[in-house]
Amino acid sequence: MVMPKTAFKGFPKGTVAFFEALRKNNNRIWFEQHREDYDAWVLGPAREFVTEMGERLRSVCPNIHAIPLVDKSIFRIHRDVRFSPDKRPFKTHLGIWFWDGDHPKMESSGFYFHLEPPTIMWGVGIYMFTSNLMPEYRASVVHPIHGPALKKALAPALSDGRYILGGKHCKRVPRGFDPEHENADLLKYNGFHLGIEQPISEECFSGRIIDITFQHYHALLPVHQWLKAMVERAMATAE
Repeated sequence: MVMPKTAFKGFPKGTVAFFEALRKNNNRIWFEQHREDYDAWVLGPAREFVTEMGERLRSVCPNIHAIPLVDKSIFRIHRDVRFSPDKRPFKTHLGIWFWDGDHPKMESSGFYFHLEPPTIMWGVGIYMFTSNLMPEYRASVVHPIHGPALKKALAPALSDGRYILGGKHCKRVPRGFDPEHENADLLKYNGFHLGIEQPISEECFSGRIIDITFQHYHALLPVHQWLKAMVERAMATAE
């Protein structure tokens, strides 16, 4: 596959330095004193990355949402501490989300990018199924057509050996389903996502990060496409 040249020159090393410093100084006073660093080293490059990556993803997902704004494709850095025992006010990572389709972004399958020194992570899928997605997911897993299609979509990524399947929640097969079904283990998931985590390398600081990100997303595209079709069925049923 021939990749077009990228205009994005990579994340600056200041991105890593900012998060490393924030981890040691996770308080509002320090953050306000370094807000310009956040804008320059994190938010600015993140916006450029979203724009460039969105253009690349549209070659395989024409309806992808790549919106270079906070609370759109860029997750906000402020943590919601209302119900958490961890009262640190800021996230020490950059999270970016490209969602596919016309449904709410956290009810859609999509592509995730996570930079948290010393590692970087790429993933696809749905982090957690909402109540209107779970019934369709489980029905699809045991469906005579959709079930084998999911196993087929998973096979290349799992055989690659680098990608980890996440989202398993239940210890037992949910009530009402055959525990001997060939896809029974997949019924134990309350979210469904595949990802890979690696140490941050020099390529992160160059335009190569766009190519690497797209290669990971493309390798996991069959799983995304299965999940997107599942979401469409669930939403059609809910209407």
